[in-house]
Amino acid sequence: MAKIIYPKVNSYGNSFTDLPSDRLYEHSPPFQEDIDLDALGELTESDVVEFSNFEQQIRDYILAHLGHPVVRVELTDFQIKTSIDEAMTELDYHAPQFTKQMAVFETTAGENLYGIPKYILRNLTYVTFKKTLLSIQSQAGTLEFDFFIKYFQDNYLFDSFTIGDYYLLQSTLETTRRVLGQDGGWDVIDGQFLQLYPRPAVNDVAILEYRGINSRTITPKMKNWLKKYAMACAKEILGQVRGKFTVVPGPGGGTQLNGAALQQQAAQEKKELKEELMNEVEEPPMFTTG
Repeated sequence: MAKIIYPKVNSYGNSFTDLPSDRLYEHSPPFQEDIDLDALGELTESDVVEFSNFEQQIRDYILAHLGHPVVRVELTDFQIKTSIDEAMTELDYHAPQFTKQMAVFETTAGENLYGIPKYILRNLTYVTFKKTLLSIQSQAGTLEFDFFIKYFQDNYLFDSFTIGDYYLLQSTLETTRRVLGQDGGWDVIDGQFLQLYPRPAVNDVAILEYRGINSRTITPKMKNWLKKYAMACAKEILGQVRGKFTVVPGPGGGTQLNGAALQQQAAQEKKELKEELMNEVEEPPMFTTG
């Protein structure tokens, strides 16, 4: 079995999270008491349903827009909680780039498999653990020792560069680094381990970029989307409940239920909200030269 390293947090730390220990794996996402992303979809009907203050706001929104307390809404707290979880899962998957956070840990020479918290791996966007191309501590035989790069590095000709020239050079260096394989690669293994390749040659640092959804990074627009999608999920369940009976017996011929109509509305609303999520909430892909 491969050796798994549970790395120490570097002095740069981990964005917006408590630091209970110097081991990155023991860190929890910030404001977990509002949104516990690792617990999404884990609730069972026999569990005691508890809503955080953040979730309670969404619950009240769902009930109010379904007619409560004017009309009876045949939904249990468990059904509402599963609706909120489904909406939160969608939003977490399409988290926008501005929710970017970072963590920095110490690599171990010769080891390439590291235990990383799931909340980081779930929305991991980039990992770097190699020195930059313009590192002063260059080693013979590496791309950093290339004559072209050393020429600019040692003679400080950047002073005469325009901004456009500088970014063009950066793009060229990034492309070269990718093509020649000097920038380390990475993979997520089994949803819980980070694999670096090639193996780090020395004890160094790895920088992780990830998108972190929590109750503080959610904008008003995102929160509004979350409420609407959770309500559509709840409406779908309510439609299935009411769809068991077409008419409830009672005085004057009984009461006509709207189960089928609710299910149709829910399906259409979820479709439109998913399109809105990808087109207006989540940024388009960031195209790079890599």
